[in-house]
Amino acid sequence: MAITVEKPHPTGTDLFVREDKGQAKLDLVVEGMHCAGCMQKIERALNAMPGIGSARCNLSTKRVAVTWPHEQIDTGDTPLTADAIITQLSAIGFAAVPFDPKLVGAIDETEANRLLRAMGVAGFAAANVMLLSVSVWSGLVSDMEMETRSLFHWLSALIALPAIAYAGRPFFLSAWSALKVRTTNMDVPISLAVILASLMSLGLTLQNAEHVYFDASVSLLFFLLIGRYLDVQTRAKACSVAQNLLSLRAVAATLVDADGNTRMVPVEMLAPGMTISIAAGERLPADGTVVSGASDIDTSLVTGESLPLAASTGSKVFAGTLNMTGPLQVEVTAKDDASLLAEIVRLMEAAEQGRAGYVRLADRIARAYAPAVHALAAFTVVLWFALGAGWQVSLMNAIAVLIITCPCALGLAVPVVQVVASGRLLKQGILVKAPDALERLANIDTIIFDKTGTLTLGTPELINRAGVDKHTLTIAASLACTSKHPLSRAITRAADGLPRLPLTDITETPGFGLQATHQGESIRLGNRAWVGADAGPATTGPELWLKHGDKAPIPFQFADQLRPDADKTIRALSGQFRLILLSGDTQEAT
Repeated sequence: MAITVEKPHPTGTDLFVREDKGQAKLDLVVEGMHCAGCMQKIERALNAMPGIGSARCNLSTKRVAVTWPHEQIDTGDTPLTADAIITQLSAIGFAAVPFDPKLVGAIDETEANRLLRAMGVAGFAAANVMLLSVSVWSGLVSDMEMETRSLFHWLSALIALPAIAYAGRPFFLSAWSALKVRTTNMDVPISLAVILASLMSLGLTLQNAEHVYFDASVSLLFFLLIGRYLDVQTRAKACSVAQNLLSLRAVAATLVDADGNTRMVPVEMLAPGMTISIAAGERLPADGTVVSGASDIDTSLVTGESLPLAASTGSKVFAGTLNMTGPLQVEVTAKDDASLLAEIVRLMEAAEQGRAGYVRLADRIARAYAPAVHALAAFTVVLWFALGAGWQVSLMNAIAVLIITCPCALGLAVPVVQVVASGRLLKQGILVKAPDALERLANIDTIIFDKTGTLTLGTPELINRAGVDKHTLTIAASLACTSKHPLSRAITRAADGLPRLPLTDITETPGFGLQATHQGESIRLGNRAWVGADAGPATTGPELWLKHGDKAPIPFQFADQLRPDADKTIRALSGQFRLILLSGDTQEAT
């Protein structure tokens, strides 16, 4: 059957809706999402739409995942579309576009640069205004004249007000976006406090008062910008860990047409039933089944095992794994976003997107933050004014309430801890697939270890080096250095410093071994059946055999070495937990 591949023509954002088990799924990037309050508003607005199954926000990736019954796309009185969902978000003050990992990275970089520039301006202004303020404070207890003090106040205003107008934009714009749609967020009280303090200081300067508070306004912005910049950077680094897994896939694939012709296509265009060609040394672009060819596949990304698996006709292969030794033709069985590699990334994102107990508690508290703080600030103004303190003291106390009650640590730090911890664990090879997994660690009583790559280094080494003479090792290394197989590399490392023999007619048979000719004699390095060593001694671990001419085959035995701290770790844990070891080796090795 002929396969015709046409380049898709975008007809709107509905092209980004995918179907999975009867559910339509849409992932969006929301640029204006800054805090837990933003997340609550977005989720409430989307979940209120008729037909929506669920809407979940991920503050770290600025991602919103929306699902609904797939039938809603084609039937029903009010069919759901991606455009309708984006319009709903726009109505509450949030701009959204279909999710793209590269777009998230660009947004984070743009926001980080904007915050860094604002932080530099605020820091410069804060330092200079503080120098002027220190001079005024010193002059108040010495002999500074009123005219000089007034001059210093005006100089402070000339430095602080433009700096506040520029450096405060990240907070002012966010607050304005919320107020336009008659809602609030954490940036509203911050902006209100900074603006009120600045205007009050300007009024006091006009009155030639003893004290003004430009230094407090610009210094507050400076420290808030430091916190927000570090928050953006931390989230970007944590999120890039999961997204970097996707970089292990190929970006293009060699498509084999029905007439046998080949052409390069983006991996996004691959669909089940297509046939692709993968050369030796290339990563597989999609999940599929081998239809022709044989090779060794490095599956360490999926299984964690250091030794490659032999693949031949009928073998299942997965995107992101490495084709090591021979060309393959593979029939695609899953689209790019449905591959095993994409599923691993989704598990990571689901763990980040979900909310553990402490995060849910922080969200509930932060939800009522803005209304409560504004009410408390208004009550403060009324109370102090009623006590006869005057408008200046009343306003100062209200501004203080707005500033000191900012729950940034509650609304931002609590969720980011979960994201950063998940990212750090992934760097150590630990995949977190449940949002409450870290909290549940406190209640575990059993630890199950996977041996290879966890307790061991994941790199096999030659262990019978002493039992192999130098000439035999030289022959084996001369042949092994032409292969990327982990066992061949182990022989090459063991023979470091030994000369290499000139070999001819070198070939590698996937799943079997290497073959060459030296001085008219055949040399084989591979598994025992291939070299004719069926009667050789049994071994418990990985092995290779060398057959040189008519001589008896010689074994090379390998083992994965324990990590230097493995024994200490096991001893430390054995007194507190039940330990179980999982291994794919023979029973004797276990």
